[in-house]
Amino acid sequence: MDLSLWMSSLMALLTPEVIAFNLFGVVVGLLIGALPGLSATMAIAILTPITFWFEPQCGFAMLIGVWNAAIFAGGISAILINTPGTPASIVSTFDGYRMFKQGKGGLALGLNVLYSAFGGILSTIFLIFLSFQIAKFTVTFGPTEYFMLAFFGLIMMISVSENNVVKGMAMGFLGLTISCVGIDPILASKRFTMDTTALVAGVSFLPAMIGMFGIGEILNQIFEFSKKKEAEANAQIELVKKGGNLGRILPTWAQVKQFFRPTLIAGTESTIIGAIPAAGGDIASIICWGQAKRMSKHPEEYGNGSPEGFAVSCTANNGVLGGALTTMLTLGIPGDAVTAILIGSLMMYGMQPGPKMFTEHADFVMQIMQLMLLSNLVFIVIGLLSAKLSARILNAKPQTIWVSVIALCVVGSYALNNSFTDVLIMAFFGIAGFFFKRGKYPAGPFILGLLLGGMLESNLRRALVMSHGSLMIFLERPVTLVLCIMILLTLFYPLIKKKLKGKRFY
Repeated sequence: MDLSLWMSSLMALLTPEVIAFNLFGVVVGLLIGALPGLSATMAIAILTPITFWFEPQCGFAMLIGVWNAAIFAGGISAILINTPGTPASIVSTFDGYRMFKQGKGGLALGLNVLYSAFGGILSTIFLIFLSFQIAKFTVTFGPTEYFMLAFFGLIMMISVSENNVVKGMAMGFLGLTISCVGIDPILASKRFTMDTTALVAGVSFLPAMIGMFGIGEILNQIFEFSKKKEAEANAQIELVKKGGNLGRILPTWAQVKQFFRPTLIAGTESTIIGAIPAAGGDIASIICWGQAKRMSKHPEEYGNGSPEGFAVSCTANNGVLGGALTTMLTLGIPGDAVTAILIGSLMMYGMQPGPKMFTEHADFVMQIMQLMLLSNLVFIVIGLLSAKLSARILNAKPQTIWVSVIALCVVGSYALNNSFTDVLIMAFFGIAGFFFKRGKYPAGPFILGLLLGGMLESNLRRALVMSHGSLMIFLERPVTLVLCIMILLTLFYPLIKKKLKGKRFY
């Protein structure tokens, strides 16, 4: 790594504008992450079009601030009302809420801030030292490798689609189909445009994403809303208000030493898990929490208000981010839904994630890494200062949130190209997203198929031109052969596991 380039990139970031955008992103992420039902994915999807008007450093400072802060903030509602603010905080409810009921709510809020930041910083260190080495290896990739990588990323997302591979595959291939609308990448002929100029450029990724994750989620919340649920939520918030003194926030030095080994292991494990496409913070938290419980001297405390178990789950929440970003930057494959959106953001700025980015935009790659570190440091300060005020975030009425999100979705979609067509695309996919959610069809594979469709098709056709139509080209190169084997194992592993379940081989 070029130290002089690293320092020059850092100096370019240490400006009042970049720091202000990052601080704003952290505050927005904290607010959205703490509110159940609103996710980091939704926040990034809504804010991405707005960043188009900013310099790349400022835009990404805001998005990365939102991402890091929203994941940690999901633990606030998990602690206070036993409801995870984001999916990554599901395991935080195991010990966090019980700590609050035991009078250790302040300590739980403090641990949530400190160990989420610890996991994020540790995974970013892995990102800094490993990503350039991975990029050096992948810089020799050609059309065959890029096709297999994109296909592998899509298959990985499909394979963990809420335990329903068939629905995941259907959504993934629907996204691939819609990505074919527009101009043929090889022959430059029109396809599926229905004789309208509005679709010549294809279906815009960002409006579709905003509709799917923003409008679709809000419509689903409105559909499920009831006075009974509102009364239950209000009762929980009143319990928080009556909690009075939450106690101390910072852990003791003895606790820090006790937590160091399990959280260090959890941070390392979650970074590796995060590098696997579609394996997000919820999966990492479950795995790391279970592993720590098995290794603990007091496993009976886990799930009953264990500060150690809670620290492990918080570390794993944000520990996946560096791993997901490593996969995104080096291979151009999103590690999770948020990094899929960040790929679209980079493309919006004229950058293509992958090996070439480390040569053509090496300075910006370093700035992304530095922004990850900066975001964690900023949310430590903001999180600790606001820890005892967190309950007030939960007072927001759902109707107010719905109207605000819908307004941001409309404005963001229109502002992207000043086009009403994008608003219609957003509305269409918002309604589609609602029905997909009701039918438990995962949106992730669809968005990923739409995003990776161009990369899949163009590289497949280039590879077939090179081989004169022979598919054997995908088995002749070592990397593509390994990826092909991994794809087959990923697709058929659930079936094999089901067949072998309960059988003994001794």
